[in-house]
Amino acid sequence: MKKQSNAPKIRFQNFEDEWLDSTIGRHISLLNGRAYKQEELLDEGKYKVLRVGNFNTNSKWYYSNLELEENKYVNKGDLLYLWATNFGPEIWTEEKAIYHYHIWKLEFDRTEINQDYLNIWLESDKNKIQQNTNGSTMVHITKTMMEERRVSLPNFDEQSAIGSLFRNLDNLLASYKDNLANYQSLKETMLSKMFPKAGQTVPEIRLDGFEGEWKKVKLKDVTESIEYGLNASAKEFDGENKYIRITDIDDVSRKFKEDSLTSPDINVSECDNYLLCEKDILFARTGASVGKTYLYDMKDGKVYFAGFLIRARIKEKYDSKFIFQNTLTNRFTQYVKVTSQRSGQPGVNGKEYGEYELYLPKYEEQQAIGAYFSNLDNLINSYQEKISQLETLKKKLLQDMFI
Repeated sequence: MKKQSNAPKIRFQNFEDEWLDSTIGRHISLLNGRAYKQEELLDEGKYKVLRVGNFNTNSKWYYSNLELEENKYVNKGDLLYLWATNFGPEIWTEEKAIYHYHIWKLEFDRTEINQDYLNIWLESDKNKIQQNTNGSTMVHITKTMMEERRVSLPNFDEQSAIGSLFRNLDNLLASYKDNLANYQSLKETMLSKMFPKAGQTVPEIRLDGFEGEWKKVKLKDVTESIEYGLNASAKEFDGENKYIRITDIDDVSRKFKEDSLTSPDINVSECDNYLLCEKDILFARTGASVGKTYLYDMKDGKVYFAGFLIRARIKEKYDSKFIFQNTLTNRFTQYVKVTSQRSGQPGVNGKEYGEYELYLPKYEEQQAIGAYFSNLDNLINSYQEKISQLETLKKKLLQDMFI
């Protein structure tokens, strides 16, 4: 790739022609879908009725038996543009359907414009529109506004090269996201089956080589101590002493987020008791995040914990990874929900956490289960990181490969 003064910052080699500066309306027809009355939308029928929400948040489909002119249908592979409530380009991937009035179907000369290029250019243009509307997705775009927007068109071969690059990038992203969803689903299933259900003393699924009933204990029985965190505000990170608060624990991965590190605003030389150690588990004790947990990782470095967190220091003879995975089960979630509701406001104190009942196998089985879920978590995290890296790369390329 190379730079050129009359071209984008990043450009494929062997392309030197100037890009055509034109308007969308000169090259692309924006065809409106059909407006529907509520009584025309059926619970079943010959054709799906595609609405804006079906691309985003609404999984409910309506149907129609109406036979309409051909330009009111969308077919697999058609490029669409949502223009109300939410906006931006989408490619339809299913069977023939009727599309709603708040969607445009784009028709254009396919010997002049490459669809993959047009799709990704429209995504880049959407980002520009959002920048001019403070990032809002609730934008109403008129057909006249869209037809008058400037579009940059390189020659067809360069369009094809750019379109192919982004299509491959999107396919890779989709593949990683599918794998991530599969592993997350696997973990959710295994959490429900590898720990005993209520009233049972053995799990539904068990690792090979282990047998015997599990023993019921309380969290306080497996901990050396259950303690509250530092009553100190946060200050700018000093480069060594990290401060973990409820908001610093990722809601999904339960990892320590380090994108906005802080330090405790206190003399840390007097706060060794608040320094996290191996086998420490933190519990959020109040607010909407009550019940959120974090298992300290030595790779996180020197970390002090804040006052709205409770630390359970797990005894040496118990596996902390196993105990931590217990806190991700539906059974633990229900305990937190019920316990929190008793007080009338979201919150679980240290004594209440200590009363949580869990089942323990022998130490060797604890280790095996803890290691199994730890490896699964590492796999999930690796896909999350790959997705984040690819999304960052795509964002950069969207900025630099278009005029």
